[in-house]
Amino acid sequence: MRVLVVEDFEILARSIGTGLRREGMAVDVVLDGTAALDRLAATRYELVILDRDLPGVHGDEICRRLVRERSGTRILMLTASGTVEDRIDGLGLGADDYLPKPFAFAELVARARALGRRAAPPLPPVLEWADITLDPARRTAFRAGRRLELSPKEFALLECLLAVPGLVMSAEELLERVWDEAADPFSSAVKHTVHRLRAKLGDPPVIETVREGGYRIGSS
Repeated sequence: MRVLVVEDFEILARSIGTGLRREGMAVDVVLDGTAALDRLAATRYELVILDRDLPGVHGDEICRRLVRERSGTRILMLTASGTVEDRIDGLGLGADDYLPKPFAFAELVARARALGRRAAPPLPPVLEWADITLDPARRTAFRAGRRLELSPKEFALLECLLAVPGLVMSAEELLERVWDEAADPFSSAVKHTVHRLRAKLGDPPVIETVREGGYRIGSS
C-alpha cells in the first residue's frame, strides 16, 4: 500500500512514516499542504494520513479536492481536534476516518489497513497460491507449513505478486507499490529483493522472471 503522510510536526511525521514502513507500506512524508498537493498530483496513493491544521494549504481543502476529484484515495484525518463536533465536521468534508491525537500506533496501523482494503479491489483476507499462504493482517507467510522470515520489503513484494497470480508485474510497478519516494528508479532494488525472496521461498521456484516484462507467481 502506498501512503502519503501529511503532518507539520516533523518528529511525529517521521515517526509515523518509519513505523508504517516497518509494517510493509511504502510511505512518503510531507510537512505542509502545498507539498501534499504536489505529491498527490504526481503519485497515486491508496491512503492519505492528513493533519487538518497545515501550513500552506489547509488539510480541509486538501480533503475537499480529493473528494471532488473522485480520486479513490482514502483519507484518514489525524488531528489534535478530538471533540465529537470536530469529528463530525471532518467526516462531513468527505474523510473516510478520523483519529484524534494522541493515539495508539497499533490503532493507526489497523485503521490504515482497513482503509487500504477499501481503496483496492477486494482480496481474500489470506492470500494463497499452491503451498504458499500469506496473511497481511498478521504479517505472516508460510510455505508448506514452514514460516518464512521475510523483511518488510520482501513481504510486501510477495503480497503484490500473490494478489495477481499468473499476471506479470513490471519492476517499475513493484518499485512504485513497495518502495517510496527515496527509491532510485534506476536501482536494482527490485531485482535484489526478488533474489532474496526466492532464496527464502526455496524449491521448487515459484517466482518467474518474464523477459522484458517483469515478475509473476506461477504462469498465466
